[in-house]
Amino acid sequence: MSGLVDLHCHLLPGVDDGAQRLEDTLEMARALVDLGFSTVAPSPHARPEYAPPEVVDARLAEVRAALEREGIALTLGRNAENVLDDVFLRSLGTPAARLLGAGRYVLVELPYTAPVPALLDILFRIRTKGVFPVIAHPERCLEFERKGRAAEAVRTGALLQLDVGALTGRYGGTAKKLARAFLDEGLYALGATDLHAPVGAREWVGKALAELRSRVGEQAFGRLLRENPARLLAGETLESQEE
Repeated sequence: MSGLVDLHCHLLPGVDDGAQRLEDTLEMARALVDLGFSTVAPSPHARPEYAPPEVVDARLAEVRAALEREGIALTLGRNAENVLDDVFLRSLGTPAARLLGAGRYVLVELPYTAPVPALLDILFRIRTKGVFPVIAHPERCLEFERKGRAAEAVRTGALLQLDVGALTGRYGGTAKKLARAFLDEGLYALGATDLHAPVGAREWVGKALAELRSRVGEQAFGRLLRENPARLLAGETLESQEE
């Protein structure tokens, strides 16, 4: 059986607030492999203060070569964590767009502590560009503390990505409560680690994966961390998107 697939991970060194050195990257990669992952689509923040796309592409190539050299069995895909702003929206449909994998999906993040009243309109605008928005860690964002807001986003065509660490309280009580509620409601299309650093990675990610598995069972666990993310990376439609 194929391994787990992580579509939100800050693995590339020196491009954002994730791994800072290649040594960090390799340690994180070894931890992920030990935890059952075989594929990762590193998702550096697409912000002006961080590395531009050409630097990210160079680092991706460097890390692929390093993984092969070190014998670490981890396949890397393309990805970026995009801010929902006008620059991002204008990029969609152009070569400047930083999409996920084959390009049918795009990973986006909302502010943690600010509301986004125009969210549904923004999600609709993304869909008109021919891509599906994948919302990172909704359980950590103020906007989704509004009752029913997560379900509204899903009905608009967005996919919700669980940050697995939220299930064990890594981001506080509110995020833990929302993550468990959204999971119980079946709102998540996939899960991810959002791993930023190697320190304690095996322990906290392993604990979070175990919590997820215990809450949803093996079949749903595989769907959230294997089948669905693999399909997104390949640009394939999920069963939940089929009419």
